[in-house]
Amino acid sequence: MSHIQFPYRGENTRRQHSSSGNSDFVTEASHNSIEREQAARKPDPTGIGAGTVREADGIRNRGEGVGTTAHPAILEALAGRRPARTPVWFMRQAGRSLPEYRALRERAGVSMLEACLDPGLAAEATLQPVRRHGVDAAVLFSDIMVPLRLAGVGVRIEEGVGPVLDAPVRSAGEVSELVAHRLGDGPDARGTAGAEGVAAVQEAVRRVVIELGSPQAPGVHEGLSERARAGLQHSAGPAGWTPVLAFGGAPFTLAAYLVEGRPSRDHLAARTLMRSDPESWDRLMTWCARLTGEFIAIQVRAGAAAAQLFDSWAGSLSPRTYRERVAPYSGLALETARGALSPTTGQAAPLIHFGTGTARLLGLMRQGADAVGIDERIELGEAIETLAQADPQAGPCPVQGNLDPALLAAPWPLVAEEVDAVLAAGRAAPGHVVNLGHGVPPATDADVLTRIVARVHGSADWEAVALAGWDAVAETRAGAAAGTTADTGACAGPGSDEEARAAAGGRSVSRQDRQDPGRHAPRGPGGRPLARTSRRPERGDH
Repeated sequence: MSHIQFPYRGENTRRQHSSSGNSDFVTEASHNSIEREQAARKPDPTGIGAGTVREADGIRNRGEGVGTTAHPAILEALAGRRPARTPVWFMRQAGRSLPEYRALRERAGVSMLEACLDPGLAAEATLQPVRRHGVDAAVLFSDIMVPLRLAGVGVRIEEGVGPVLDAPVRSAGEVSELVAHRLGDGPDARGTAGAEGVAAVQEAVRRVVIELGSPQAPGVHEGLSERARAGLQHSAGPAGWTPVLAFGGAPFTLAAYLVEGRPSRDHLAARTLMRSDPESWDRLMTWCARLTGEFIAIQVRAGAAAAQLFDSWAGSLSPRTYRERVAPYSGLALETARGALSPTTGQAAPLIHFGTGTARLLGLMRQGADAVGIDERIELGEAIETLAQADPQAGPCPVQGNLDPALLAAPWPLVAEEVDAVLAAGRAAPGHVVNLGHGVPPATDADVLTRIVARVHGSADWEAVALAGWDAVAETRAGAAAGTTADTGACAGPGSDEEARAAAGGRSVSRQDRQDPGRHAPRGPGGRPLARTSRRPERGDH
C-alpha cells in the first residue's frame, strides 16, 4: 500500500468557481426543552476565489482570492451563499457500497429496519462514509418505511423486492383505521415499540453529533484510526464540525406504498384511490404528510442541522395531478419539519426537496423548500433556469445534484470531466450542493466517491488520500472485557488479489487503478507515506 503521513494536515481547500403545528401528532416522542438563541447569520464572508487549476491526472491547488467561512459549507450553500468550497455528499452514501458497512451488518445479523432502529448500528452506519470520504454532511442511516413502522404499521423490507406491507390500505374504512395511528404508537408485529423506536432514532442522531461535533463542542474521535480521523477533519473543514442531515420520504411515496402494498411500476391502485375517493385520499395524504414531517422534526430536535424530503414516485404523475393532489401535502410535510429547531444551530433546518423523474415538477417542488434536488434526467443548467422561471420575483434557488450514478463505474477521466461540468453548471445557482442524481449503486467502488469529493473540493491533499485507498479490514472484538480488537482479514473488492496488491505497493486496488495501471502511487504532503490503519469498533458496533 502506498503511504501518506498522518495525522492528516490537509491544505485549505480552494474554491473552484466564482460567481456573483403538529406537535400532538407524536406519541411519547421527546421535544427539546433547551432554550435557544437565534444565531445571527452574517453575509458570506468569502471572497471571489480564483479557483483551482485541474489537470488531466490530478488537482493542483492555487490560493489566490480564497475565502473562509465560520459555517459548514453545506449550510452556506443551502442558504444561497457561496462557501469557500463547494459542498458534496451522496444519497445512499451509508450502505452497501462500503465494505465496513457490509461487515457491520453481517456481524449484527439483523434486518434493515431493525438496523435503522438500533442507535449504535444506525449511528455507526451514518458515520462510516464521513470518515472514509470526507463528505460535507452525514445523512442519517434510515429508510422511508421507518416512520410507518414507528406508527404501528406492519411493514418489512424483502430482499430483491423492497418494502412490503402486511395489509394494504385501499378503502375508506382502512384509511380511517390507519389515520388513527400516531408516530410512536407501536408496537408492530415484529416487536419494536413505537415510542422506543422514536427514542432510538433520536439517540442515533445524538451519537452522530457527538462524533461530528457542533458549534458548541468539537467532535469526539476516541478509538478511531488516523485515517478515519483524517476523513472527519477534512469533512469538518474550516467550520470545525459536520452537519447531520435528517431524512424522510415524501407523502406521495408513503401513500403509494401503503395503497399498493409493495413496489409498483404504475401505482395504479394509489392513483385509483386518488381519483375515486378524493376524501379518503385527502385524509391519507394529510396523515402521511404529518407523519413524515414529524419524523424529520424529531431528527432535527435531536441535532440534525438540515433535512431532505425524498419522493421516489412523484415523477410518475402529470404536473396537473401533482399540483392538485400531491404538492399541498408535500408542503405540509415541509412545514411540519420546519417547525422544529435544531439544538446544534439554534435554528430551523434548511430543507431540500428531492424527487426522481421530476423534471416537469421542479417549479412546484420549490414551494416550501430551501433547495431542490435534481436527478440525472435533466441538465443541471436547465433545471436551474426552470426553477428561476417558476418564481421570477425570487429568482434562482439553491440546487443539489446531479451526477449520473452510472458514471461511477466509468474510467476516471470521464468521471472527472463530468464532475467539472456539474460544478460549472452549478455556478448559475446562488448555492450548489454536489450530489448524485439518485443513490449510490451497491457495486460502486468506494474509492471513486472519495476521489470525487477531492475533486469537488479542489484538494490535492485529499486527492492523494483518495488515491491511496481506504484498505478497510473487517474487525471483531477479541476479548470484549479487555477492549481489544483483532483483524479477521481484508475486505477485498471484486477482482482484488494478492498479486494485484503487491503490484500496487501493497495498497488496495480500485477498478480505476486497473483501468489506469500506469498511474503513479500517490504520496501525501512532503512525499511522506500513508500508514495503513484500521478502526477499532465502538461500543455501539455490533
